[in-house]
Amino acid sequence: MGNQIVPIRSSVLGALPALVAVGLLLGCADPATADAAGASGVGGRPHEPAPERTAKLVTQVTAIHEATGMTLLEGPTFGPDGGLFVVDVTAPPGEPKVLRVDVEARDVAPVFTDEDSAYTSAQFSPADGRLYLTDFASGGIDSITADGDDPRTFFSGDVDGLPMRPDDVAFDESGNLFVTDTTGYADPTWEPQGRVVRIDGETAEATVLAGDLPAPNGISFTPDFAGLWVSHNTGNRVDYLGLDADRTEVTTAYPAIYFSGGHSQVDSTAVDADGNVYQGVHGQAKVFVYSPVGELLTTVSLPSKVKGLTSATNIAIKPGTTDAYMTVSGSAGGFVYEFEALADGIRQSNGG
Repeated sequence: MGNQIVPIRSSVLGALPALVAVGLLLGCADPATADAAGASGVGGRPHEPAPERTAKLVTQVTAIHEATGMTLLEGPTFGPDGGLFVVDVTAPPGEPKVLRVDVEARDVAPVFTDEDSAYTSAQFSPADGRLYLTDFASGGIDSITADGDDPRTFFSGDVDGLPMRPDDVAFDESGNLFVTDTTGYADPTWEPQGRVVRIDGETAEATVLAGDLPAPNGISFTPDFAGLWVSHNTGNRVDYLGLDADRTEVTTAYPAIYFSGGHSQVDSTAVDADGNVYQGVHGQAKVFVYSPVGELLTTVSLPSKVKGLTSATNIAIKPGTTDAYMTVSGSAGGFVYEFEALADGIRQSNGG
């Protein structure tokens, strides 16, 4: 296990094949497959269509990369300066892997790149204010300043003797990290290998909180930090994990929301001030919003005229407002869309 902060590596692996594989398996579904899935039913109210909200375009952030043949935006999180930070999972070496979107001016600026990472999520730590990035390619977690400077590797190495495929991250109030290890993402759901891992914010010591999971992906705390919502990519469900007082053990766990998505699969998760769960999806460009008791409250879709966008994988709600933003990707490129959330944004709906 990694247990210290060290300078970021310069090269770990041949990046391009890994970037293509990550994009295909974690969000860039084949447009034909995604279109075939169409608008699917969702557990909870199968005979009653959910009311829909239509998102509005903010701006295009990325185009298809020639080197990887795709682009995939993830990890939207508002920084201390009010900018919306996103990662491009499949960006090749030398092209921006972390970008900042000014949602008011609709401008995009590069923040950081390196030679070998495949960042799948981003969130600012409440402890040191740095931007933490899960690296699917290396299995580690890096951090940078909001200006893209001083890159460090915060965590690297195996967890309980096994490599990790970190996907999303959530911080508790003390700055400890709770990470989904989506190992098994390419395997059948009946061969679960994924984990939820707690990483101490000071020592980087890793502890497995839950194992044998079907490719966990999204992870967000409840508003009171008493439990975690964890979405499972190959299980197409969202589980509730209740935690003990110091959040070092799971005290109860059970399936909470089932998603009937056809060829599409659940991706990242966010939670607003009322405890509503915003579920991103790859394979269709929609976000599904559930109440804390699993009732489907609304579905957020793109305008019907929009083509070439097949995944809406992640969501951020600007803290203290109902201004919500979703990262949307497909053959047309990577975009940010906006919609009105059902309740105010909090830490649990700002990154990861």
